Amino acid sequence: MDRSAKVGTWIIATGVILAILYFGREILATFAMAVFLFLIIEGFATAIDNASKTINLRIARLIAILLVTGGFVGFIALMANGVGEFGRHADEYETKINQLISDAYRVFGMFDSPTLTQLLFNERGEQLFATIANSVSGLSGDLMLILIYVAFLFSAQAGWTHKLDNIFPVPERRDQVRTIGNDARVGIERYLWVQTVISALITLLSYASLLALGVQNALFLSALIFVLNYIPTVGSIAAALVPPLFALVQPGVPGWVPGDAPQDSYVYSAIVFGIVSFWQFSIGNFIQPRMMGDSLNLSALVVLLALAIWGVIWGIPGMFLSAPLTVLMMILFAQSDSTRWIAILLSADGNPKGKGAQLVEGATAGSTI
Repeated sequence: MDRSAKVGTWIIATGVILAILYFGREILATFAMAVFLFLIIEGFATAIDNASKTINLRIARLIAILLVTGGFVGFIALMANGVGEFGRHADEYETKINQLISDAYRVFGMFDSPTLTQLLFNERGEQLFATIANSVSGLSGDLMLILIYVAFLFSAQAGWTHKLDNIFPVPERRDQVRTIGNDARVGIERYLWVQTVISALITLLSYASLLALGVQNALFLSALIFVLNYIPTVGSIAAALVPPLFALVQPGVPGWVPGDAPQDSYVYSAIVFGIVSFWQFSIGNFIQPRMMGDSLNLSALVVLLALAIWGVIWGIPGMFLSAPLTVLMMILFAQSDSTRWIAILLSADGNPKGKGAQLVEGATAGSTI
């Protein structure tokens, strides 16, 4: 096959794969989320098994399932309670937001400022309630499907070795496939495990800071910070911006904040931003690299492009999964001479080694602000 034919084949194959990923996103994205939740559980189980000499892997896996499932349910409860808390003070928040809109209009010499309701919703607020209802309904269905997928992944785990033996009867080929699969699994498990530990550390410090600063609904905002830190680059920036935005529209400002109303709201928001950004920056740039390793083998530009591409294909789930999916692609491409050039382009130093434990170290190169 000549060079032009190979290029044409690559273009057609890439287009077909992207089309399948896009049009099958409702199924594939949900299943991918389930796979990575399964790997998070396996990472917890491995950590528990390595830390304890009296607990075997089966019991460690059960403990991990209970911990992750409990955290999953607890997060949903926190979200529901947080939304309810904001709803109970909706009038106060709306008044404060209308005041900020009016201040912004006066800065630009405009005085006929609209209200929040006029900007976002129709007269009866139908758009708001329809959006919330659709989002909650879709999220509930996806979460149940993800948990079902995870349960079936655990039930099918025991038969994977036997199936692999039947698919690849030649021992050399079977060992090669098993090695590649183990490299990919270990690498992604390590990425997800370290990312979870880092997100939890940032969340705990941010929660303590938000409580000390007097930010309302600090637990809800901390839960948002935990989830957002799984998204490379954009997530950490959003995690630093969300608390000060809520502090800005908070109806009451603590008495220790310097300045007179309404300027004290801006000062308060700036203080919250500085403290939350400090935790994001210091942990993301000093502690996280030590846990991941010193070698950054995935290009930061590739991380940003992967975030955009997977976000377009799969939406928000794609943004959460963009880093581990890109690491997986890099590991697989590095195994074949015909696709190694793609792995080289994805890498930071042009020398991909195809080892998950090494390649994953660069997956979060752009995940800090």
